[in-house]
Amino acid sequence: MKWDWQAVADFMPQFWDGLLVTLQALALGSVISFALGLVWALLMRAPSRWVTWPVGVVTEFVRNTPLLVQLFFLFYVLPEWGITFSALTTGVFAIGLHYSTYTMQVYRAGIEAVPVGQWEAATALNLPVARTWRVVILPQAIRRVVPALGNYVIAMLKDTPLLMAITVLDMLGQARLFSQENFQFTEPLTVIGVAFILISYLASLLLRALERRLVH
Repeated sequence: MKWDWQAVADFMPQFWDGLLVTLQALALGSVISFALGLVWALLMRAPSRWVTWPVGVVTEFVRNTPLLVQLFFLFYVLPEWGITFSALTTGVFAIGLHYSTYTMQVYRAGIEAVPVGQWEAATALNLPVARTWRVVILPQAIRRVVPALGNYVIAMLKDTPLLMAITVLDMLGQARLFSQENFQFTEPLTVIGVAFILISYLASLLLRALERRLVH
């Protein structure tokens, strides 16, 4: 099979459009998953079972159902109830919600790893609960879990092609569209494969640098 560089050149404008969408979905999905995951983790430490039990049920349900099913539900079922969002907004929210149930567990592990003495010191200083969390506990917990959170960023990147199922033209969606229009599949699919590898590698380097900075 002959490699066609002209096909690569023809595909590049669509590739850049798809790359932008992929990075948008990844960045916004990561923000949602990190923020919502922290909310879940804090709610799971509430003293009332009326809080922890519903949160546990919801997060277990989301974590144990496929992301693709959740995408279809949010994109095709919610409009029947009068709730409609764009395909990209739906995809970003689905990725963020799905991975928030995993980052929740990461945060919980980080919080539990904070030495008991830190809690006791905050109590001895008579710090308010909110200030204890904000100033004492969360800075230490988050510093410990950055590598694990970074792994989920890469996992989210590898799941962004699922957004094509709800008509989002990410890198894979653009490659598929180009292939169907030009009957050339090898070049566009190879280009996006290399792009995924490079993005994942660069992300891992940034995360390692951030981890070293936090440790020191």
